[in-house]
Formats: sequence, structure tokens, C-alpha cells
Amino acid sequence: MTILEMLEQSGSVTLLGMGMVFSFLILMVLSVSIVGKVFQTLGANRDTGLLQAVNAAQGSSPVNTSAVVAAVTAALTEYQKDTI
Repeated sequence: MTILEMLEQSGSVTLLGMGMVFSFLILMVLSVSIVGKVFQTLGANRDTGLLQAVNAAQGSSPVNTSAVVAAVTAALTEYQKDTI
């Protein structure tokens, strides 16, 4: 087998491998797009209400920032007493 034949064979194997990878990537993109359209059609991408419940819970009991600041200040003061 000559060098030219070996180069020809390696080139064809390389092109075959790259073509297979490229075709797999195309199939993967198409399948993800199809599944996305199916989910969109079925309405599976809509909010299930969990986010709305979290927002409602946060809105109904707002955090008292002055209480949080006081708690952090007290914790830091106690920590500094223990370390000094």
C-alpha cells in the first residue's frame, strides 16, 4: 500500500466520521425542536402555579428589614465578644 493510497483511505474515513457526527448533531437539533414544539402545543411549558404561590407568599408577608438588620447586628456583636 503506497502513501497515496493510505492518505486517500484516511481522508475518506475522516470524512465519513465527520459526516456521521454532523448528521447526528442535525438529528439531535431536529428532535429537540420537535419535542419543544410538542411541549408548547400541549401547554407543558406554562407556569404550574408554583411560582405564583411563591410570589403570593412573599407578597403577603413582607420581610421586616429592620428586624433582619437588628438580628444581624446582634449576631455580629455576640461573635465579636467571643473572639476578643
